[in-house]
Amino acid sequence: MPSAASLEAGEYYGHARNAFWPIMGELFDARPSLAYEDRARCLTRSGVALWDVIRSCRREGSGDADIERGSELANDFDIFFASHPRIRAIFLNGGMAELAWRRHVLPRLEPRLRALPQTRLPSTSPAHASRTAAQKLAAWRQVARAAAP
Repeated sequence: MPSAASLEAGEYYGHARNAFWPIMGELFDARPSLAYEDRARCLTRSGVALWDVIRSCRREGSGDADIERGSELANDFDIFFASHPRIRAIFLNGGMAELAWRRHVLPRLEPRLRALPQTRLPSTSPAHASRTAAQKLAAWRQVARAAAP
């Protein structure tokens, strides 16, 4: 789920200290200094689709740990994959995204989609401070390799 800052901005990874857009800037030229629409276009042109696992939930605050267990509703990935049939890999931004994916989405997917490579990457959230920005970037380079033609 997006943070309160992201929801208020109407943008993915809208918190100023989230490392997602600096990483995407390095990998796909989707620099934080660009307008949000331009960053999104950079990802699309690079072959990257971006979508939250969770469509809605109840939580106090902005953190993943604040999500009330059992309140999560997943996005409709059947429609997502039907609309994006060329997806070759799935990357999950941190442990909570992976947990929600495995709990709410993966069991409902058809076998072909369950067989896609699925990789949990270190969270880009500023709350995930156990890795440096350079370590996160190094791990996220997998996305660029997967998106390459």
